[in-house]
Order: sequence, then C-alpha cells, then structure tokens
Amino acid sequence: MFGRKNGSAAESAGQPEEKPADPMIGKGAPTPRRKEQEAARRRPLVPTDRKASRVAERQAAADERARVRRALETGDERHLPFKDRGPQKRFARDIVDARFNLGEYLMFAALAFVVISFVVPQASEAQFFILIAFWVVFALVIIDTFWLSRQIRRRLTDKFSEVERGTVWYGAMRALQFRPLRLPKPQVTRGQYPS
Repeated sequence: MFGRKNGSAAESAGQPEEKPADPMIGKGAPTPRRKEQEAARRRPLVPTDRKASRVAERQAAADERARVRRALETGDERHLPFKDRGPQKRFARDIVDARFNLGEYLMFAALAFVVISFVVPQASEAQFFILIAFWVVFALVIIDTFWLSRQIRRRLTDKFSEVERGTVWYGAMRALQFRPLRLPKPQVTRGQYPS
C-alpha cells in the first residue's frame, strides 16, 4: 500500500508488544461504570445521628472562632480574617499603631460635646464656642487622617512598589479607632515605625 513502510512492519512483528507496567495507568484498566462512581460519591443528605452532627458542627465553629480570636490577639497571619491578611495590611497597621492619631479621640470629643451641650443652657453664648470647638477638632481629625493616608501610600509605594487596592483606606479607618480596642491588636509600640 501507499505510505506504508515494509521495514517497520517487519520490526514490529519480531518484537513482542509492550504493556504498561501498571495496569491502572492509561488504557490498561477498564473505565469505571457510571453507577459505581455515583455510588462511591453518594452520601446521605441528612446524617443518621443528627444530634451528634449538630454537636460536631458547633464544636468546629467554636474552634474556628477561638483560632480567629487568638490570631487577632497575636497577629498570626494564617488565621486572621481575610480583610486583615497580607504584608501590606500588616505594614499599614504598624504605621498607624506607631503614631499618635487624633482620630482615636474623636468619639470622646463627640461624647464630651453632647454632655456639655446638655449642661450649658441653650441660649448662652458658650454654646456657640462649644460648637466651634467641636468643628475645629473635627477638621483637625480630617487633616490628620488625610496626612496619614498620604504617608501610608508613600511608604507602601517605597516598600512594595505597588499599593494594593483598599490598603490606604484600611489604615485610615484603623486610625479612627481607639488604640486599645483595635483588632488585630497593635504589634508595635508608639514611635516604633516599621522599616
């Protein structure tokens, strides 16, 4: 016939046919039946012992919560919530925790303003000055947060060459929280800036 070489046919006739070493690899094994595959994957939708299943579920959820709580205390990256993971978020946290932020005292200033406004009579001139003082504090917090955002962006760009989306906002929002209540807990002291 055209296109066939007689030499190769003679060579193949003289040599025994090679079989794969492992019969389960390639075409050496039969294709499993669909019914067998489905039966192997089949599990009951509702467990037979519902009470034990519920107890095991609750225990697994409690263990996961305890792991996350420990990670928030120690800063362990493996078990932190997704929003707090990553080297850039950690760097931004360290920058915020190392500096004094006006924003962490904004809630105390607002609470003091509310209390003082109830104590001081409405018709007095002092109410005007209290309101002005509160707005001055609010403006200072905005300026401080803006300055911090620029500092975070600049330092992240210097260290990582590209800033992940949302990291600057993450750091700015952390600066508005009172330091002892921040989660994950601060891992640096004030003045201990990351390098």
